Amino acid sequence: MQTNSLIYVKIQFYERYSMTDKPSNPLKDHIQTFQGCLHGGLIKESAEKYGLKESDILDFSANLNPYKTPFDHPEYGLDYTAMAKESYIESYNYPDNRYIKFRDAAAFFLNSGLAEGSKGSKGSKGSEKLTKEHIVPGNGSTEIIRLFCQCVLDDGDKVIIPYPTFGEYEIQCRLQNAEIVSIPQENIETITEEELNEIGAKIFFVCNPNNPTAVLRKKEQLIELAEKCRKTGTVLFMDEAFIELADPAQSICELIHDNKYLFIMRSLTKDFEIPGIRLGFGAAHPEIAGALNNARLSWNLSPLQENVAAALLSMEGGIHSDYLQKSRALILTEANFLKTELSKIWGVKPGAATTNFLLVDISERTVKSTELAERFAKNGILIRNCISFKGLGENYIRIAVRTRPENERFIKTVSVVFSEWAKDFADSELKSAVTTHKSGQQQNKRETCEYYPCHFSGQDCTFCYCPFYPCGDDRGGGKCIQSSKGGQVWSCAGCYIPHIPSVVERMMEGLLADGGGTEETLKREWEEIILPIMEEKDEEQILALCRKIKEENDRDPRPKKEKRGKNVPI
Repeated sequence: MQTNSLIYVKIQFYERYSMTDKPSNPLKDHIQTFQGCLHGGLIKESAEKYGLKESDILDFSANLNPYKTPFDHPEYGLDYTAMAKESYIESYNYPDNRYIKFRDAAAFFLNSGLAEGSKGSKGSKGSEKLTKEHIVPGNGSTEIIRLFCQCVLDDGDKVIIPYPTFGEYEIQCRLQNAEIVSIPQENIETITEEELNEIGAKIFFVCNPNNPTAVLRKKEQLIELAEKCRKTGTVLFMDEAFIELADPAQSICELIHDNKYLFIMRSLTKDFEIPGIRLGFGAAHPEIAGALNNARLSWNLSPLQENVAAALLSMEGGIHSDYLQKSRALILTEANFLKTELSKIWGVKPGAATTNFLLVDISERTVKSTELAERFAKNGILIRNCISFKGLGENYIRIAVRTRPENERFIKTVSVVFSEWAKDFADSELKSAVTTHKSGQQQNKRETCEYYPCHFSGQDCTFCYCPFYPCGDDRGGGKCIQSSKGGQVWSCAGCYIPHIPSVVERMMEGLLADGGGTEETLKREWEEIILPIMEEKDEEQILALCRKIKEENDRDPRPKKEKRGKNVPI
């Protein structure tokens, strides 16, 4: 009886606690709420979402080579169709897991970028040339990152990830349940050996040029950092995915000969515009590369992938091939074109123009990156919303560098998007002003506006939307001016009538009677209230009145926001 009672108690205990404590699935705890990395290039998804044809979408969200793939250039003698047929025959057998063709070609490619690598048996600084024993083939660069993290990190290990940067570093480290130590990008060069020892990180991730900022670090700086990491037992993971499209001379791949704490990663996706084929590779000391090759997934590349990789990496000249030299020249020209054109737009600040993408600061504009990306997509252009990059929030977008016709289309779309947004914003603000007026609150002075008072103290800014609802009547003091983008834009800088409180009050009565602000109502009110005022006074009287108010304000030496002028009733 006693035994049965004990069994009953035990059964109750296990039933009670197994139902409440047992996880709902067998996954590790830190995987349960895991979030993947956000990327650009969502053409299919965007086409479905916005009802567009994939062929009509221009993708500025993915950073690819604008010179297009070498397969599109007959002069380089590469035939993708022939490679596909050859690979089809090879597909009847398992791939050679050694991937000797790929690894030999990758070693040749890296050697071509060394100071003396293509002219003798020695690399730069007299070191031996790289061989296939230094190369780890990967199914895209993300597989290389995951493989490396799996082989280096234990549960709870620390890694240093400067921000903002490529999101896959953090994702792959979190999969290994590592602790992320975030530092600003600006601290990369200044971090000391003492700080590295204090942090005790296993891996230090550095992207050069950095994604998304396009900052390109000098080789000398990175050599010093590599030495600090070696001395402190921290692996410097150098992501050089964009180096061939920026400046290959800044690579530090030759240091892997005698540094087991340095790992280099390269991507064929970016260099040769083949994102769908998935190709990348790592380069490391032979001892490290050998172990990683043993640990990587067996047969991680198809015959087609290996044949394509070997052909592209073996192009005459390697890193200095005619194809890549022309690619770099095109990218530099077009990046500077985009930077120049974007710099002409108020509140838009493009960053460094070093490679095939630009980071653009839009923090001075009211519109944020998420809405901007949405509006661009509706106009058939994808841009990269940088909200997923740590430290950037909704104040930045990233755009790819593409061909001149494509870049010109992008610049034109920028104007369209900002105009559409501004008009919608004006509608929203006007409706808000009507609501405020209903509640009996004071007139809208917009004293937080950097231009206030742009006409006179006491002005009412409710209808300060002439660029979006241009009257085109220069009798009010407005006029067409040259736009920074070329062409003409309506400017109301000299127009005073719609800012006089008594006039605003009369227009507001009409809007209230109509139930709110609409473009049609505004036009009607303009015709019924503003036009008669201008018709009562001839052009010279109106302009003289405007000049008089302006002169009175210009003579006042006090700061702009404190200026005082006269309200002139009409």
